[in-house]
Amino acid sequence: MRALVVDHAATAHLSLAEVADPVPGPGDALVRVEAVSLNHGEVRGATDPGTPAGTVIGWDAAGVVVEAAADGSGPAVGTPVVTLGAGGGWAELRAVPVTMLGVVPDGADLGAVSTVPVAGLSALHVLRRMGQLLGRRVMITGASGGVGRYAVQLAARAGAEVVAVSGNPAQEDGLRKLGAHEVVADPAHVERPVFGVLDNVGGRQLVDAFAAVQAGGMVVSVGRSSGADAVFPPGALLATAGRHDRSIHTFFLLADPAAGFSGDLAWLAAELAAGRLDPGISRRGPWTRYAEAAQALLDRRLHGKAVLEIG
Repeated sequence: MRALVVDHAATAHLSLAEVADPVPGPGDALVRVEAVSLNHGEVRGATDPGTPAGTVIGWDAAGVVVEAAADGSGPAVGTPVVTLGAGGGWAELRAVPVTMLGVVPDGADLGAVSTVPVAGLSALHVLRRMGQLLGRRVMITGASGGVGRYAVQLAARAGAEVVAVSGNPAQEDGLRKLGAHEVVADPAHVERPVFGVLDNVGGRQLVDAFAAVQAGGMVVSVGRSSGADAVFPPGALLATAGRHDRSIHTFFLLADPAAGFSGDLAWLAAELAAGRLDPGISRRGPWTRYAEAAQALLDRRLHGKAVLEIG
């Protein structure tokens, strides 16, 4: 089969190559991949000299089951699915545990659905970690990115007053349409405290976001797109103005290898297919144009998601 593999001599450190077909385990379905979506972490990982050449990367992929799991679990042959994994997604075939795939409604746009796994699940699980959001203020940094866009929509649907942080003024109208009540360029510009923060950026934004958290609230660090460390000035982590019990948490979607995401993947795919979630696709094309899409992501020229169609 053909796959996108790490190639440190190539543009964006990726190239199309022939590789061996994956061999499914007893609880794995074999999926013919039709579309994949790109995430900053995996694209950046391909440029790491420590990533072996020939590695098939790719976290998000959607397609159709061509071989059901041998143990009888999971969907039947011919079922459209969306899949998640730590690698192996950017290929014509993917072997994936049935716990890491969700059934997709018939006729759904698989390109759009491929944006769901990392971005949609991360947003959903972080917001759940915050607990009851009805009537509470929630800040989303990096709001115009993949995770950020899903988080704005899901938080608004949960009844939160959403503060979206985006450094691009052109994104304001779009973020308000997604459900943001307030759009600012920097967390330091927020005038009223927030209960929760989903931070995609790290660095100075994480520090300023924490300063905006009310008593009993939390920051959940999902990403570090700024590439900078969060350096807190002396005393910044102590409660100020009566704001006690604030906390900072880290988040990694695949922290628990035994965790299953089938139900959440299926729900997110169904919501997207019904038009109740906007995937925010800003670039879409054949996978032969992978280098352009990957470079746009690395250069911060991409707002929303990039989708590559396999064929």
